[in-house]
Amino acid sequence: MSSIPEIKHVKDKSTTIKSMIILALLYFIFGLVSWVNTILIPYFELTLQLSRFESYLVTFAFYIAYLIMAIPSSYLLNRVGYKKGMMYGLWCMAIGALLFVPAAYWRVYQVFLLGLFLLGVGLAILQSAANPYVTIVGPIESAAKRMSIVGTGNKLAGVIANLIFAAVVIRESDRELMQQIEAGVYTGADLDAALSTLIQGVMTPYLILGIALFIFGVIIRYSPLPELDPSVVNKQSTEDEESRKSIFQYPALLLGVLAMFFHIGTQMIALGTSIQYAGTMGESLAGPAQNIPSYTMLLTFVGYFLGIALIPKYLKQRNALLICASINLILSALIITTTGTVNFLGISTDISLWYLVMMGLPNALLYAGIWPLAISGLGKYTNLGSAFLVMALSGSAIMPIVYNAFFELNNATLPAFESMKYAYWILIPCFAYIVWYAAWGYRIKSWKKN
Repeated sequence: MSSIPEIKHVKDKSTTIKSMIILALLYFIFGLVSWVNTILIPYFELTLQLSRFESYLVTFAFYIAYLIMAIPSSYLLNRVGYKKGMMYGLWCMAIGALLFVPAAYWRVYQVFLLGLFLLGVGLAILQSAANPYVTIVGPIESAAKRMSIVGTGNKLAGVIANLIFAAVVIRESDRELMQQIEAGVYTGADLDAALSTLIQGVMTPYLILGIALFIFGVIIRYSPLPELDPSVVNKQSTEDEESRKSIFQYPALLLGVLAMFFHIGTQMIALGTSIQYAGTMGESLAGPAQNIPSYTMLLTFVGYFLGIALIPKYLKQRNALLICASINLILSALIITTTGTVNFLGISTDISLWYLVMMGLPNALLYAGIWPLAISGLGKYTNLGSAFLVMALSGSAIMPIVYNAFFELNNATLPAFESMKYAYWILIPCFAYIVWYAAWGYRIKSWKKN
């Protein structure tokens, strides 16, 4: 077993800086579109009168696109190049956002799901291009630092996405209406009219978003981003590449895909269930509980700045991954084993909710740590390997469904609060695996024992 080999990279510093600025803006778009799902789940649950399972299909429809489209995206990028591929991805997202307008007008859940799926398809294309781009546009040993830099754009969007949604979509009059609906004031035709009034609040914001995504696609296409050839800038040696006839001969990649799946899945569980978890303790979506995901994202934003400051000068990216995964493993255990009421930021809940929120800080460096370890030295397989890692982002679609299954199992005999609390045990084996990958898994270079 050996450490990560030295890999050739782009040496033009000014090109790298320009590319990073553009990519940071692109990651901001990722975050703005992705993280608003954390408030869309309870919002659609109320306005479309969904079951808890149906509300989790909001994230499922969005993130399952990563599983379906990641490999086709790699072939698209190989055929048309990174820049044109990014433009197509943004245009696909624009179509998905525009579908929210008729979906809200007719209050049709299935059209919303189609719009979310197309948003996910566009993001799958963008992620397949942008993530390897960030990794190989500079030295591999500082890839986590660059991913932290562009990640600040993603998580800044995550901090403000819910705040923007709440401010633009949920007006003051809507808050009163939501509270009345939750209290059962409206029934029958009156309830339908009230729900239609609420859901139509998404029409204008998503219309504007769709137009903006289309325009940004054109900007990316004609931007100064260089076209990179991953087979040249991300390879170990000709001999090593010729000895591996398949991408399945790269254990570090495949083990990293599973680590990424667990990381993304647990992150969505923490974000996507936090408002509902607070709801089991008496908090309402119309109150300060709607800001809980933003607090998590704010901590993640801080974590990225720590990554920028510390990696690689003071802390190796692999060590950062190991430390952060270990912290989240401890927090997972605390969620399940501790209890006690805490009043904080106008929210009165069990302390376990705040352990869930605190996961945002170490989560910042998990993605940035796993990706470069998994993609290192893939050479001509870089695009396909990146597609595998993008497929792992479907953890956000699948893991919340698995979490809900354990919730439903417990809910048959326990109150909703305890059912959700105990269902968080699913986080523990996921973080334990990431700890193993950071400590040993990434070092495995062959499936055969030496």
